[in-house]
Amino acid sequence: MTTIGLIGSGNIGGTVARLAVAAGYDVVLSNSRGPETLRELVAELGPKARAATAAEAAADGDIVVVTVPLKAYADVPAGPLAGKVVIDTNNYYPERDGRIAALDNDESTTGELLQRHLPESKVVKGFNNIWFQHLAQLGRPAGSPERSALPIAGDDAAAKLVVTELLDAIGYDAVDVGPLAENWRTQRDTPVYVGTYGPYGGAGVPAGADVVRAAVAEAKR
Repeated sequence: MTTIGLIGSGNIGGTVARLAVAAGYDVVLSNSRGPETLRELVAELGPKARAATAAEAAADGDIVVVTVPLKAYADVPAGPLAGKVVIDTNNYYPERDGRIAALDNDESTTGELLQRHLPESKVVKGFNNIWFQHLAQLGRPAGSPERSALPIAGDDAAAKLVVTELLDAIGYDAVDVGPLAENWRTQRDTPVYVGTYGPYGGAGVPAGADVVRAAVAEAKR
């Protein structure tokens, strides 16, 4: 069985871990504070989960989810991620991350920043446009009329297929929005960001592939 490594185990990371374990994956969790701080989450998740350092999660994961504050992206260990599919959930919040000129000037997207930091990895943007509570609520079996979709972006077609298969396993369809240069269409304050799946703080509302594609198409710079 494929192992999912998580660099960052906060709201999105913890939710992805729960969904992955429920789908039969093994997970290796890490955060910036050390494995001992993840004991409660590991106990909740059961025998298919364990805590580790970020470097260990990177080395042991077949697919690795990077879900840290964007200001910390340069701390992600590049070496053990070489050759691997890396899912980037990061969003840019200048009030938290400081100003990043390449993003302010539209010279880069958040996904491209991480890809440049991980030149030997295959970065796919995903999980960045949905509130974690909605992510936990909206998974449905394939073929369900209430199946929701999540946008992904990446420069490697095979890596995007791997992520599409993971999303399918945890209850979601994927909408491919193109290369990482196009992931600005799913970043903070775009039409597909959060509200597509219901109000922030409220109950989730299913959003199928057609709804997500339409919202992505409405994005403007």
